[in-house]
Amino acid sequence: MEGTERVFERMVRDNQDRVYAVSFALTGNRHDAEEVAQDTFIRAYKALQTYPPERVRELKQRAWLHQIAVNVVRNRVRGVRPRLVELNGSEPSRASGPEEDVIRKLEVDALAARVACLPPRYREAVVLRHIHELSYAEAAEALGQPVGTVKANVHRGLKMLRGDEDNGHIDG
Repeated sequence: MEGTERVFERMVRDNQDRVYAVSFALTGNRHDAEEVAQDTFIRAYKALQTYPPERVRELKQRAWLHQIAVNVVRNRVRGVRPRLVELNGSEPSRASGPEEDVIRKLEVDALAARVACLPPRYREAVVLRHIHELSYAEAAEALGQPVGTVKANVHRGLKMLRGDEDNGHIDG
């Protein structure tokens, strides 16, 4: 289908950086993120070929691609602890000196490592909502969960990142 080819090319061009970024945030590893992003677009292409034109037109591409990426990550890491981020995971800022760049990079890497160690349901919700700035509704659609569940998981994930949790039990 020629129309599908054009839609897919545009989809990749418009979303490849975003899909890679969410994949990296979920896996904490550049190599895995590249594979997840590739798998995400392969699955998207295969799905687009089966969709009628009206469904393709009405598709919310951003949330749909995030949902596919989350599912790819879930399938890849079943039963496996997430790896920590690479030490060279962030680019230095040109506006500051080398010491500030190193400190900022260490802070970013430490936060990325803490996010990667969150339980998957909290990590996925926090990454989609606060790193990729999806609305709660978009994150809920991407995760296949009710909005209230996503809100609760974001809240709990942020509490865990701040260290506000007590042995895994969070006061509600």
